Amino acid sequence: MNFKNEIKSNRFYDFIVKLNPIYANKEVSVVLKQHKFLFGCNGFGFIKGINNDKLSLYKERFLSLFNAATFPFYWGRYEPKEGEYMEEETLKAAQWCKSHGITLKGHPLCWHTVCADWLLKYDTPVIMKKQLARIKREVLAFKDLIDMWDVINEVVIMPVFDRYDNAVTRLAKTYGHEELTIECFKEAKKNNPNAVLLINDFNHSPKYEELIENLLEKDCLIDAIGIQTHQHQGYHGVEYIADLLSRFSRFGLPLHFTENTILSGELAPAHIDDLNRCKQNRL
Repeated sequence: MNFKNEIKSNRFYDFIVKLNPIYANKEVSVVLKQHKFLFGCNGFGFIKGINNDKLSLYKERFLSLFNAATFPFYWGRYEPKEGEYMEEETLKAAQWCKSHGITLKGHPLCWHTVCADWLLKYDTPVIMKKQLARIKREVLAFKDLIDMWDVINEVVIMPVFDRYDNAVTRLAKTYGHEELTIECFKEAKKNNPNAVLLINDFNHSPKYEELIENLLEKDCLIDAIGIQTHQHQGYHGVEYIADLLSRFSRFGLPLHFTENTILSGELAPAHIDDLNRCKQNRL
């Protein structure tokens, strides 16, 4: 793949700027104020983690670089105790971002890692009801502020995940990981039909392609494919990314490179198949 040619054919256009006649024969400057291509970062600092004396600088620097942000909805942190969740502060931050032209994405609505431990006191059918109710609650509460969601995260590893007991793994084992995925997408789409809904994974193997293919054959309501590119085990390089684009573009859905990390220190061992096992990769 020749990236220079691809960029020119997809991102370069001829256009005409019509000026008021008063500017005839005068030198003018045209500055691009915004573009459709989403270039973003996690926006966790808008919600918490940035001291008040540095928050203004954080916002200023963020706006100078990015037009998109991912907000955290890790269930175990968003709702550490049942019924006590971070809606108020997250809504406030989302409103500020929207008012400043930042497109938001919520991440994630369902994930076996950073899951809420209090769910484990319930039996599996109740957990399923609570998972779907949780999706409904968040999607409705943030409708028109967050209209893009990583609905379910890292499904490929769910059937074999055995590091510790958690509610979502129980759901995947009881109902099947594909069926769980389909139900989560249904619930999200039902409560915000206009939302862009993503499946998201760090696994770039044919297993992820097979999963997506199976889900689409079952009419799963996937709007875009999320591809994590954490480079904890070494720099991927241009050819690697070109291969990902080639392989996953066959589904005819938009591709989002959702997460990217390049380490400056020690690399994760090559044999690790779940990057969440590595201390360098803790959230």
